[in-house]
Amino acid sequence: MDLNGEGFKEGAKAVQEVAKATGKGVDAGRELGGFIARFVSGSLEQGMGIVEDKLAYMRWERRQRLMVRAVTVQRELGLGDPDRAVPLKVAIPLFQGASLEDDDSLQDRWVNLLINAAYSESSVEVERAYVEILSQLNPLEAQILDAIYTLPFDNTQYGGIFTSDLPHSAVAATGAGDDLPEPSEAVQVALSNLHRIGCLRLGMSWGGGEYFRRITPTVLGRNFVRACRLRAEPPSNK
Repeated sequence: MDLNGEGFKEGAKAVQEVAKATGKGVDAGRELGGFIARFVSGSLEQGMGIVEDKLAYMRWERRQRLMVRAVTVQRELGLGDPDRAVPLKVAIPLFQGASLEDDDSLQDRWVNLLINAAYSESSVEVERAYVEILSQLNPLEAQILDAIYTLPFDNTQYGGIFTSDLPHSAVAATGAGDDLPEPSEAVQVALSNLHRIGCLRLGMSWGGGEYFRRITPTVLGRNFVRACRLRAEPPSNK
């Protein structure tokens, strides 16, 4: 091996960068541990232990809820063992996302996604994109999707949906709707994110700005919501 070659130098440089990044992570952990230690009148090691124990407990707690919820759903639906394997490219990020989710309503959607992926009778093909979409949602955005995709898809795909009553309900668009109020700023931000990830389409004003009074559902959004619903739940419309 040429210890003076460019390949070796580049490799050594990469190792140094990793070491620096790791050192920064350790320093950040020590800084947080020291901060906590000052408030609990303990040592640096005690403060760092509190941080590590709490994070470990939180992950364990969410994983426990995930498992309990999945078993409960299986029993409620009368399901036996899964009859199809979930591809690893879907399963790994799915389990990771579900384990890190700290909102119960959103974690339930992760469970539904897992159940639909693992049982052929669900008639749902769970795509990797659905996992990535769910990882980017907050509870408000999930509530908005539920409201939008309870409406008949064929009736709203071209006519659109008025947003003034979101997140509580969505109304199939009739007329221009320019006299309707815009949704709240929180809903506007949520709609912008849902537009970004392809779950709906925002309208555009004549000047090219975002138009929030009317949105259009998408096939991706409809199929994603289907994938996060169990067969016992109200189905999304075709």
